[in-house]
Parts: sequence; C-alpha cells; structure tokens
Amino acid sequence: MSFRKRNVGLPGSASPGESPQLRSKEPVHLPGVRPSPIDGRLTTSTGTASFDSLLAGHSGLPLGCSILIEESGTTDYAGALMRFYAAEGLVQNHHVHVVGMPEHWGRELPGIVGDSEKKDKSAESTEKMKIAWRYENMGQFGANTNARERPQTVVGTGSETAPTSFCHTFDLTKRLVHPASSKIDFLQLSLSPSQSPFVPVLKQLHASISNSAPNTVHRIVIPSMLSPALYPPQCSQPQYVLQFLHSLRALFAEYPSRVIAMMSLPLSLYPRSSGLVRWIELLNDGVFELAPFPHSADADATIPRGPAGTAEEPPQGLLQVHRIPILHDRGSGTSTSENDWTFTLSRRKFTIKPFNLPPLEGDTEAQQASTSEQKTKKADVEF
Repeated sequence: MSFRKRNVGLPGSASPGESPQLRSKEPVHLPGVRPSPIDGRLTTSTGTASFDSLLAGHSGLPLGCSILIEESGTTDYAGALMRFYAAEGLVQNHHVHVVGMPEHWGRELPGIVGDSEKKDKSAESTEKMKIAWRYENMGQFGANTNARERPQTVVGTGSETAPTSFCHTFDLTKRLVHPASSKIDFLQLSLSPSQSPFVPVLKQLHASISNSAPNTVHRIVIPSMLSPALYPPQCSQPQYVLQFLHSLRALFAEYPSRVIAMMSLPLSLYPRSSGLVRWIELLNDGVFELAPFPHSADADATIPRGPAGTAEEPPQGLLQVHRIPILHDRGSGTSTSENDWTFTLSRRKFTIKPFNLPPLEGDTEAQQASTSEQKTKKADVEF
C-alpha cells in the first residue's frame, strides 16, 4: 500500500497534454522568414515581389516547397529569376546551394539597390503629386510609411534596431557584394557513367543540412536543369532525374521548415508533352511557364503610354500558371490560374501583371472609353 501524497507530482514529470520534448523545445527564429497571411505557415521571398504575390496568396514561398519554371525559346528570363532567388538568399543570410553551375555564376548575381536610391525615387514621385491645400500643413505626403511596407525587424538577434526587408530590389547592371557571413556552395555532378550523376549532390546536401544550425534556411538553386551544355548525357534518363527529385522530396519531408528549392527547365529541349516532363512537374509544388513574345524591330515605336503620359515598358511574354503550392486538401491558398499574366524584365525588377489586350485601331468606342478612364484616374489624383 502506497502512502505517497496524491497532489505531489513526480520530479521531471510532464503535464498530461504535453510531452517533455515539446516542453523543453524553444521556438527557433529563422532569418528572412515571416508567417503566411492565410494560414500562418512560414514563408520566405523568392527575390521578386510580383512573383511572391502569385504563390497562392501566401505572399512568399512556403518553406518545404519547390518551384519549377519552364521556358520556351532561346531567351533566359528564367535565369534572371534564378539570380534574384539566389541573391535574396545571400542577403537574408541563407545557405545557398547551386547545382550544376560553375563558381563564376555566383559572381554574376545582381547587386542590391541601396536605400539612398529608393529615397531619391520616392522624393521625386512625391514632388510630382498634387494634394489638397488643406493637407499641406500636415507634413509631407508619404512621410509616414505604411505598416505593410515597413521593413521587418530581425527576430532572434537580441535587438530590434536592425531592420531588414522581406523582399529586396536588385539591379542586374550591378554585382552583389557577398556579405561576410554568406554561405554559397556549388555542387558538381558526377561524370562517372556507372552511377547516377546526382549521387554526390544528394550526399553533400544531406550532410550540409543535417550538420547546420537549426535556424539556417537552405535554398537549392538548379538553373537550366538537364541542359546538355551543363549536364552529362545520362542525366536525362528517367531513372536518374526522377530519383533525384524523389530524394529532394524526402529532404523536404525530413526538414519541412528549413529547405526550399527553385529550378528551371528548357522546354525547347524537353517539351511538356513528354512523360518525363510531366513527372518532373508532379514532383514540384509550383509549376510556371514563361512564353516570350517574338522580338519585333519596331517595338520601341509602339510603346504604350500611361495615364500621366509616361512611357510604360511593353510586356515581353506570357506567364502561365500550371500549379501553385496549395498545401493540403482544404485548399490553403487562393488560385490564380483563371487569369492570364504577362511579365516584363527591366534593369531592376521582374514585373508580373494581368494580361489585357489594347483596343483595336478601328474600334473608336473602346479607344474613347480607355482615354476617358485615364482622364478620370488623373482627375482623382489631382482632386
């Protein structure tokens, strides 16, 4: 018969609904990561703000997901997205792993746009705007930054005075100065015909992720996957490339909050009608296709004009959404596949907009409606 008091717990015992592992585990704060506005899962930026807005309403790429960007033709718009993605990871102090590319690819990453250039640009835009006279004594318009656009503070660094942006702006004409704490690896493929070319890549990825700190986010970059200029001939065999993608999915399942991946595939060499490409699409959470427009010699003569008379850059191609990262059967995200999108690559950003056809030359009613709409928008700005 036991005479121990009933109201005294045993030393080291956990509460009924809490395990000792969960009780002793402290939350790990990841740099460059914020919760999704839809379901609160952790997301990070792809380095392109307009591309983040397409990812099922999460405003970023959820951790543990992969994106496939397909491109037809001889252009390299997908390569620009890859560079923005890798540069964003280095700026956010993520560990970047580049597969199949030489080291000089990392020295060609675009440089970040400084805060002084952003302030000058915002000052010029505010000078052009006209406001009502009753608001003139309330200070300069736009002095208080909207909370949605304020830079976020780095959580877990011990001080809240070091703000950082979730998505940076990069300039393709500049070169990124790698931070002192940046980590970037270039994983080379095996040239042995007796084994899979992706075996050393998977070994290095698994060793690097398992031996890293718990607050390290790993970005996997695979530009121009299966391109004959970069990959050995045996890489395109389904037993090798599909096994590699299955192994990546196993890494995502083992480390769901620390690994993301982005890869590109040339459709001119591997069309979507082939079974191999369809399997590659099924093994990725998001699939996007870039279809560039044919180059026109007189494109500069037909540049459209905005409401204020400023020149707008014409779209350079169509962006088709084949799959977005909706992460469970209840639909954690909003679908954007019903809209047609266009993309424009400028010196500083990759812009994605809805696709709208301009009115025909003979359709005078549509032209008058578009001009009247532009006038009303201009009148609303000028009060």
